[in-house]
Amino acid sequence: MKETIHVPGISEVIAGAGVPLSAVVKGAGLVFVSGMPPIDAKNRRLVNGDIGKQTEVCLDNVKAALEAAGSSLDKVLKVTVFASNAAYFATINKVYARYFDDKPPARTFVTVGSWPLEFDIEIECVALA
Repeated sequence: MKETIHVPGISEVIAGAGVPLSAVVKGAGLVFVSGMPPIDAKNRRLVNGDIGKQTEVCLDNVKAALEAAGSSLDKVLKVTVFASNAAYFATINKVYARYFDDKPPARTFVTVGSWPLEFDIEIECVALA
């Protein structure tokens, strides 16, 4: 059974932007978290500028999305990090390691040309429910 999950602050931004996606979908014992840009869930605005701060906000959003679905960071199987510049790799890894310090999940790092809004990173994942 497929279940869409509401993530406070994030789901409202997605709906307000008219983007046809769910922040989180749960099914078949798995949780799929859509790409989380650096949206400050409290004020519902994008965080831009410092890549370390953007990474932290993205991972906080991933954590909130997983918890809304009844999962957690320690149940993550696979992460995909999308970044606008490969030069951000070391800074992203430094922040990422604080969230996945013991037995980190599989991960892919992809550089992208651009997004329709001003941010430099987006993170998605698949986790156990």
